[in-house]
Amino acid sequence: MEDIPTEVARWKKRSIYRVPASVIDLNKTAYKPQTVSLGPYHHDEVHLKAMEEHKHRALLHFLKRSGKPIELYVDALAEVADNLKDAYDQLATKWKLETEEFLELMILDGCFILEIARTATQTLNDYAPNDPIFSTHGKLYIVPYLKRDMLMLENQLPLLVLEKLVAVEKGNSKGEEKIVNKLIVDFFSQKPVRNMGKCLHILDLYRKNLLEEPPQKKHHKKSHPKVHHGEDEIIRSAAELNEAGIQIKKSKTKSLKEISFHRGVLKLPQIVVDDTTESMYLNLIAFERLHVGAGNEVTSYIFFMDNIIDSARDVSLLHSSGIIQNAIGSDKAVAKLFNSLSKDVTLDPESRLEEVHKKVSNYCKKPWNAWRADIMHNYFRNPWAILSVIAAIFLFALTIIQTVYGVLSYVKPP
Repeated sequence: MEDIPTEVARWKKRSIYRVPASVIDLNKTAYKPQTVSLGPYHHDEVHLKAMEEHKHRALLHFLKRSGKPIELYVDALAEVADNLKDAYDQLATKWKLETEEFLELMILDGCFILEIARTATQTLNDYAPNDPIFSTHGKLYIVPYLKRDMLMLENQLPLLVLEKLVAVEKGNSKGEEKIVNKLIVDFFSQKPVRNMGKCLHILDLYRKNLLEEPPQKKHHKKSHPKVHHGEDEIIRSAAELNEAGIQIKKSKTKSLKEISFHRGVLKLPQIVVDDTTESMYLNLIAFERLHVGAGNEVTSYIFFMDNIIDSARDVSLLHSSGIIQNAIGSDKAVAKLFNSLSKDVTLDPESRLEEVHKKVSNYCKKPWNAWRADIMHNYFRNPWAILSVIAAIFLFALTIIQTVYGVLSYVKPP
């Protein structure tokens, strides 16, 4: 039986996980690569074999351009072979025993990632202009599908692989981590974030770029409100919050941490919803669920968005506020997407969004805001109700005028 320090060290090395069957059953396609396999989990699957030819071409171009023999790359990765293997939660016996084959796979897939990212963000002139993958045509028609597969938890390579490849290629071991991080950030068109710390793989790097720390406000103390799970604590939909007098505005940054509530204004980051959104967020949630110490910020954000989005009306309101950019079609489809993302999600009671949740809930409970919300909900939801209210007010005003004239004519007869 292992002692605790040994167990701690073993669990700490793991960062690339198999998604549990119970989670996959909720969405059969979100966790399985459709175009390319990266790493050992999906290697040799029939529907992904077509990309293997292109991987080998990428390797040849990479080696030719670097001017260094493949043996140098193998030797560099051999030094960290055990660390690379230990990164995988469930590594098949074949890969554990055959270190040479495992390293060949790491080099092949690692070079493919580097070449794809470079051809998409830089101008490399050593590929044919009609190359089906590494060309303008490939960038337009193939790369979006590759990006989707590269953000799947089961389809990751340790970033250490890319860093070792770049270090050998450049002929030194300085700054390769920064070079790789910048390349991946540019490839996914993200804004670089400072002080990300050591990133485990592409999905982890992508996640950390979504979680830029918001500017610290002066004289602001963090509170840790108690969590209540009664029905009255469930946050209302965006439309209902609007009826209660809450303004919804766009945050200054796109960071998922940039959610705040102050003086009746709820600020949310802008999000683009497209065909890759569902898979990307589900894999980020799965990573937070499986990797101890990863945090829960993405899961909390999705849970919060699911709470304020109940229908197409809520999506429409968030769109008009600049929060949601809809690239998948109807507002109803976006609402359905967010409602499905938080299925079987466990929320950490220590979530930083719990404070925002509490503030919004307390604001809605204030008598004036509750009364306003009730009036707006019951009397101003449709044109006929509005006309009825206006007519009632008009008739009431006429009645008052008539009464005043009657009193005046009695006090001062003509």
